[in-house]
Amino acid sequence: MIFGKFQRITIIKSRRPVVHDINEQLQWLGSSLGLFNLRDKDKSCFRIFIELLKSSKKKDPLSSDELANKLKLSRGTVMHHMNKLMGAGIVVHENGKYLLRVENLEVLINELQKDIQRTTEDLKEIAKEIDKVLGL
Repeated sequence: MIFGKFQRITIIKSRRPVVHDINEQLQWLGSSLGLFNLRDKDKSCFRIFIELLKSSKKKDPLSSDELANKLKLSRGTVMHHMNKLMGAGIVVHENGKYLLRVENLEVLINELQKDIQRTTEDLKEIAKEIDKVLGL
């Protein structure tokens, strides 16, 4: 399931958290997906992600204004991160509101894995065609 013309899936391999702390695990998950970085000093993307996770559990989508008000962020900051999350295929926008693509994180990772698999299959097919044309 690709959202729009492009989807950017980033996977960053890093050590799993040793301590079984939910915040550490959530931070690691988002960082491993390339969502959170060092430039995000106030962890606004992480905070938005957590709010979306909570709202998905309740099946209650949130508008950018609602997210901005809840998290005391500017609407511009929220929109910047929402575009990044939508571009990664993690968040969907429906009826002016935002929600995680699926109902829980395990299903989300499974869906991203399928997206990656489809993309690598397309890459292999094109590589094979190029090799054929180039006589490789």
